[in-house]
Amino acid sequence: MRIRLVVLVVVALCGSAAAFSDADRGAVQSVIERQLGAFRADDAATAYSFAAPEIKAMYPTQDVFMQMVQRLYPQVYRPRSHAFGELSEKSGHLEQVVDIVDSEGAFWTALYTLSRQPDGSWKITGCYLLKKPGEVA
Repeated sequence: MRIRLVVLVVVALCGSAAAFSDADRGAVQSVIERQLGAFRADDAATAYSFAAPEIKAMYPTQDVFMQMVQRLYPQVYRPRSHAFGELSEKSGHLEQVVDIVDSEGAFWTALYTLSRQPDGSWKITGCYLLKKPGEVA
């Protein structure tokens, strides 16, 4: 009986494992990486191309989008460095943690949300920043 319970727990845990593939992980990280590269290059068209339709509805032109990022997300617009953390699935979208060191050397956690589009691509639906207390590079 005890072995059956252990097997059921293992099966339950495996059943709740991530419903995304390594290809999804690579695609999500590529989208974020490419958008960060576009920000570094001041390439508004490319940066904007990775935004989901709901973001484009709020910021209807690439110039308005870039101005918003420059003003509200300088950590993302000009990071000193970044590294990918955990990827998880939440309510039909993926959440990618990205550890960021900003231009001043402060550490941040960026939580990117992405959704799969009808064409199969991944687009960024949001980015939420949290400063890590007391950490400076």
